[in-house]
Amino acid sequence: MNLCVDINADLGEGSGHDAELFELISSANIATGFHAGDSDTMHVAVSAAKEHGVAIGAHPSLFDRENFGRKELKVPNKEVFDAVAYQLGIFQAIASAVGVRPNHVKPHGALYNMAVRDKKLADAIAQAIESVDPKLILFAPDKTELARAGEAHELQIAREVFADRNYLNDGWLVPRTRPDAMLRDPKEAAERVLRMLREGKVRSVEGRDVDVRGETICVHGDTPGAVEFARELRTGLEHEGVRISAPQSSL
Repeated sequence: MNLCVDINADLGEGSGHDAELFELISSANIATGFHAGDSDTMHVAVSAAKEHGVAIGAHPSLFDRENFGRKELKVPNKEVFDAVAYQLGIFQAIASAVGVRPNHVKPHGALYNMAVRDKKLADAIAQAIESVDPKLILFAPDKTELARAGEAHELQIAREVFADRNYLNDGWLVPRTRPDAMLRDPKEAAERVLRMLREGKVRSVEGRDVDVRGETICVHGDTPGAVEFARELRTGLEHEGVRISAPQSSL
């Protein structure tokens, strides 16, 4: 079985080790200013991605720098549409100035978590992407409202799984408020990702096999030991013959 998968990380967030991660990933989700970053950090990150041959994507958020975009807020869907379109527009302009075409969009934090459950919110995000650039690939977990909204707006979807997060029986992530939210052993993570790719299964923290579909793997760049985790994960996957490559738009 010839396996190919993307490895993505959230960058431009001030974690301090973007340079090392750019050497290990194939896609970068770059903060667009609402939870972290600004025009300067976007320009630096896009330039670094160009240098390393890494695909770039916008990482839009709710406007919530105080909570790093990780607090769920009640925001009207029209405001979500405007916020995502605004952030994509800024990101597109900076990328164009550097001579790079954005490849994808991955909502950040609470916006992402809310959109996997909320049909109308997911639709606002997908509509914003379609209005700015319908060729952008949407990163979303399989069989969620976010993925379905993207498909309804005829966006290409890259199904996302998480290498460094544990799963619940319902197929979603263990909340960060729990001590078992993170998976910190990169060797165990590589074994888990291989099973996701080969069998479409992941074992939940409750001990049940859950169906998943993984086309892009997220490694969080702001967690302790993120660089070594990403390095060992990529090495482990390549040792098993998995090719690491960013998704390509077919639209």
